[in-house]
Amino acid sequence: MNLLASLSSLNLTLPEVSTPGGSYVSVNIRGAVAYVAIQFPILNEEYLFQGRLGETISTEEGSKAMELCALNVLAQIHSKIGFERVLGLNHLDAYFRATGDWDDSPIVVNGASDLFVKVLGEKGTHSRAIFGVDRLPRNFCVGLTSSFTLIN
Repeated sequence: MNLLASLSSLNLTLPEVSTPGGSYVSVNIRGAVAYVAIQFPILNEEYLFQGRLGETISTEEGSKAMELCALNVLAQIHSKIGFERVLGLNHLDAYFRATGDWDDSPIVVNGASDLFVKVLGEKGTHSRAIFGVDRLPRNFCVGLTSSFTLIN
């Protein structure tokens, strides 16, 4: 799979790989499954999309934030594993912070889901769960964890 060519065709590039903010690894491999730690909307060490959806962040901006989280997931996989080893994306856990009356989380999470399918094709299909939370680190509006099955 030529990940970089797929991204280029969409006028996208991988961000710099962020480093963990605590005592953990960003990619943990167990058997044939790679678990990617939560990724936030960080672009080359710049924190973006800070605030609450429905308050200071629009649904459209939230979708862009989630797309950036997905690009950070891809950057981690590209850097730590290599996409030639990826059989497919398994599952996403998406986290968001919002006002009490905001209810567009599926639209926001589609920012990540759609990117994975566009870039990875059939290997990008996945299941997902969406969680509304009160707080995320650095006041981010969204975060994304994922798992991939690897070719041994």
